[in-house]
Amino acid sequence: MVDVDSALRASAYSGKKKRGGGDKEDKPSTVLEPFDPAAHAQKEKAEAISMWLVIVYGLVVAVLMRYSLMPSLEGTQQILWLLPVLLMATVPPLHRALVPSRFYNLYTRGNWFRACFLYLFTWLALSFALVNPPLADIAAPHLAGGLDIEATDGIAQSTWKQSTYSIQINQDSIPVVLGFAVRDNVDAGNSTMSLTITQRGQPDPLAHAEGLVKDQAAPSAVFDGVGEWQRGLWKNTLSGEFAGPLVAPNSLDIGMAWDLGTIGPGEYFVQIELVENGAPWSTGQNTWSNEYRLLITQVA
Repeated sequence: MVDVDSALRASAYSGKKKRGGGDKEDKPSTVLEPFDPAAHAQKEKAEAISMWLVIVYGLVVAVLMRYSLMPSLEGTQQILWLLPVLLMATVPPLHRALVPSRFYNLYTRGNWFRACFLYLFTWLALSFALVNPPLADIAAPHLAGGLDIEATDGIAQSTWKQSTYSIQINQDSIPVVLGFAVRDNVDAGNSTMSLTITQRGQPDPLAHAEGLVKDQAAPSAVFDGVGEWQRGLWKNTLSGEFAGPLVAPNSLDIGMAWDLGTIGPGEYFVQIELVENGAPWSTGQNTWSNEYRLLITQVA
C-alpha cells in the first residue's frame, strides 16, 4: 500500500526531473549565423547603385516623353502611359549593362521587384510635375458643372443627366436664362469660346458667342444677376456647408448666362467649344467640345 503523501512526493520528484533533463533537448538552437561586414557592405553598395540608377532612368524617360514624344502627338494617346510601363522590362538588362558584375551578381528577384516599382513611381511623379502648372498644362478648359437655368415660376420638375437637362413646365412657356461656367487649371479667361444655342427645326440660333472668355462681359453680368439657379447650390460633403451654385461651385469658375426669352416646349441644343493655347501637343492647343441638350416638355 502507498499512502497519499508518498504518492504526491513521488509525482513532484518525477516532474522536476523531467523539467530539468528533458527540456534541454527541446530548446531551439540559439547559435547566431556568422556576420560578414565586408559582404554586407557590398550588398548595401549594390542596392544604393540600383536605387540611383532607376531614379535617373525614370527621370530620363519622363523628360523624353514630355519634350520629345508629346510634341509629336495631337493629344492624349495610350502610348503615353503604355510605353513607360513596358519599359519596366528593361530594368534588369540596364543593370547588367551599367552595373559592375561584382555588384550585379548580388541582386535577387526582390531587388528587381523593388527596382521596377521605384522606376515606375519615379516616372509617374516626375511626369505629373512636368505636365501640370506651373511647368505646363495639358488639361483643356471645360464646363465646371454642365448647364442650368434660372429658377422661375412654371417649372414643375427638372432633371440633369448625361449632358441632357430635362425641364417639365406646367404652363405654355417660361422665361429661360441659360448659364454655365468655364473652368481651367490656369487662367480660364484666356480660353477661346465658340457657343451656339439652337432649337430643333429653327434655322436661326437663339444665341451665339465667339471670342475670349474674359471678353464676354454681358453674359458674365447676366450670370451674376441670377438670384437662384434651378439645380441649387453645391454642398460640401465634409463640412455640410453650401457654397456656390452647382453650375459654378468654385469661386475661380467664370460664369456666363444668356437670356433666351420666353420659350415653350421643344428640344434645344447647346454646342460649345473651348480652345486654350500653349499646350505641349503638336497643335500647341488644348481643345474641348461638347453638345448639350435642353429638353422642355409640358405637363398637365
